[in-house]
Amino acid sequence: MSASTAFAAALAAAPIVLILVLMLPLQWSAARAGLAGLALAAVLAVPFFGFGAATTGLAASAVGVAAEGGFVALTILWILWPALALHEHQQRSGAIDALRRGLGRLGDRRPLQVLLVGWFVALFFEGAAGFGTPVALAAPLLVSLGLAPVKAVVLALLGHAVGVSFGALGTPVLAQAELTGLDPQAIAWQTAALHAALGALMMVFFARSMVSAGLSPGFWWAAGAAAGFLLPCLLLAGLLGPELSTLGAALLGAAMFAAAMYWRRGRTLGLEPDDAGPWRALLPYAVLVVLVLVTRTLTPLVDLLSGWELHWQLPGGFRGSMQPLRHPGTLLLLALLIGARMQGVSLYSLGPAFSASARRLLPVTAALLTMLALSRLMLHAGMIGALEQAAVQGLRGSWPLVAPAIGALGSFVTGSATASNILFTSLQAQTAQALGIAPVLIVAAQGFGAAIGNIICPHNVIAGAATVGLAGREGEVLRQTALPCVLYLTAGGLLVAFLASV
Repeated sequence: MSASTAFAAALAAAPIVLILVLMLPLQWSAARAGLAGLALAAVLAVPFFGFGAATTGLAASAVGVAAEGGFVALTILWILWPALALHEHQQRSGAIDALRRGLGRLGDRRPLQVLLVGWFVALFFEGAAGFGTPVALAAPLLVSLGLAPVKAVVLALLGHAVGVSFGALGTPVLAQAELTGLDPQAIAWQTAALHAALGALMMVFFARSMVSAGLSPGFWWAAGAAAGFLLPCLLLAGLLGPELSTLGAALLGAAMFAAAMYWRRGRTLGLEPDDAGPWRALLPYAVLVVLVLVTRTLTPLVDLLSGWELHWQLPGGFRGSMQPLRHPGTLLLLALLIGARMQGVSLYSLGPAFSASARRLLPVTAALLTMLALSRLMLHAGMIGALEQAAVQGLRGSWPLVAPAIGALGSFVTGSATASNILFTSLQAQTAQALGIAPVLIVAAQGFGAAIGNIICPHNVIAGAATVGLAGREGEVLRQTALPCVLYLTAGGLLVAFLASV
């Protein structure tokens, strides 16, 4: 690698290194660290990378970066706001408690109840809401089943990991598609394929953690749970894209697993009068599944809804687009409104859920805006290109090995697979092109790694620990999730390297 290439790469990496230092040793929030990284990138972009000089001028380029970052942030927030509002409504209406009571009616074998909650329920809420919700929700449920708090958080973290790539109706993949222009269905398919090939390894970690707590799920039950999610996830990703890959697979797998538990108990699946509560609690999610299916598979409706598109473009190559009627956020909002009415809840009473979810989004919004602005600035200034050139010259054929680890690093630092994808997807895609590797494969490796990084992400660990009274003991959780994370990433890197070579 030449000295000039190394110098340019060092300058380009400086904002990311600064974010790492501020968030890890100094424990700054993602929003504050991102703002500092953005400021440093802005200082470096003009004199060293000529930002704005070759296009429409510095002021116009700055406006373009802000417009792109703000627009992508709005498309993501439009998913998060109704998703969190739905979760708030379910909590306030007692639907979550009804689901908890329903578990006891499925079977009396505690290891199977733990497997259902820690694997399928955590994955289900990851697909519906994401952004820390699964761990914060599943850990208390596991404690209510008799697990120690540390073990409950560990199982919730391990259990939801393979679905994070498609959390919150596919938000991480949709963000990747926005940033690269790649087909989201192609990204989803290859990401799901990586998890399908290696997801059984995560179930091994999950089952071993259960055994260490004195609970043995049994080989066939554990294998059935792994296959019950991973195979439908692969199928849905290939047929429909990212939106239903985790949510739909978790629903299908949980239904099959619950039916098996019920059958093992020697009971039929007839609906008893006191069983209506759990079914009613699932109504908004059932509506959501139906809406996603019809807006993705009915060709006349797809054509009609796709005709409404918001599109803008500014001089200098700055642009953005969105199909609001097919957007996951719109579908989530409709599912909440329709599902609440089917539950007998007035729409007026949903106000507190919407306001509470908006308050929860405030820190997320700040982090998203800063990280997105940094990502777009580094891309348009050529800083991503400088890192790509250094990677090509320095790592060459080793890049596929480290691509998943880069995604995990982003999640560890930012607290979100989506934020990790926003930060590193452009680098991954451009490096893949320069190395002659299919960009979709390396972008999928980024999403794969970003998902697994969630099991060591301090934000997730802290959120889960707080819900079960473990404040100050987060290190105990990390000690049990660090090794599974490293081993899964290593296996993923080897698999990606193999696929890139054939």
